[in-house]
Amino acid sequence: GNPELPTAVNITWSSINFKTILQWQPKPSGYFYTVEIHGQTSDTKKKCILTTETECDVTDVLRNVKETYTAHILSVTSSGMDNFEEPPFAVSEKFTPYSQTVLGKPEIQNYTQKGSKLNVVFQDPLTPYTFPNGSFQSIRDIFQHDLEYKLYYWKDQSSGKKDATTESHKFEISVDSTKNYCFYIQGVIPSRRENRNGQESMVLCTSTGRNTLDEYGAEVFIIIAVIVIAVITLAVVLSVILCKRKKTKAAREKEPLNSI
Repeated sequence: GNPELPTAVNITWSSINFKTILQWQPKPSGYFYTVEIHGQTSDTKKKCILTTETECDVTDVLRNVKETYTAHILSVTSSGMDNFEEPPFAVSEKFTPYSQTVLGKPEIQNYTQKGSKLNVVFQDPLTPYTFPNGSFQSIRDIFQHDLEYKLYYWKDQSSGKKDATTESHKFEISVDSTKNYCFYIQGVIPSRRENRNGQESMVLCTSTGRNTLDEYGAEVFIIIAVIVIAVITLAVVLSVILCKRKKTKAAREKEPLNSI
C-alpha cells in the first residue's frame, strides 16, 4: 500500500429514520476515498468508490437493520484499487441501525377539541426502505411493538405539562372544555438505553372556545377597567361642577328681585 496517504479522521454516523450518512475528514488532495461496510454476518460491500467527497450515503447496504456494522474508509490513488496490497484505511465505531437511528418527527394529520375531548391523529415517519410493491416502509413497520408515541399537552398560556402514551396512530385525551390546549408528539423506543426519544413534532394549539380573555390576557382588561373607572369618575366630577354652576347662576339671577 501507500502508507504516506492520509487516513480519514473524525468518522461519524448520522442516521434519521434509517437514512444513514457516513461522514469524515479531511478533504482529499491527490488521492481518493473508498468506503467498505463490514457487517458481523454479512459480506463486505463497497460504497462511494474513488470519491473526493467526505460523506457517503450507506443506507442501501444497511438493510439488515439489526446487524452491527463498521466502516473502513480506504485512502487510495486511482490505480491503487487494482493492486493486491491493502491501502491505508481508518475504521469507524460500530453502528447498529435498529438501536441507533434517530426517530424523525411524526406528522400530525388532524386534531380537534370537542367539549372535554382532545383528539389527535398522526402518521409514522417513513424510512428509505420499500416493500416489494414499491411503497415505503414506516418506522412502525420496522420497530412494530417496540415503538410507542407520547403526547405532551398543556393549557394554552400555561407551563404545566402532562403526557399520554399510545401504540396506535391517535390520542383521545380528557381536557378542560373551557380551555384551549397546545401539544406535540414524540416517538419513543422504550427498549433502548440511548436515543430513546425521537424528534419532536411541531407544536399546535386548539382554538375552540377561545374568548377575548384568553386571546389578550387579563392585563388588557385591567387597563380597560381603569380607563372606564376614570371616565365614569370624570363624568361624575363634571356633573357636580355643572350642577354647582347652575345653582350659583340661579342664585345670582334671584338677587335683584330680593332687592326690590
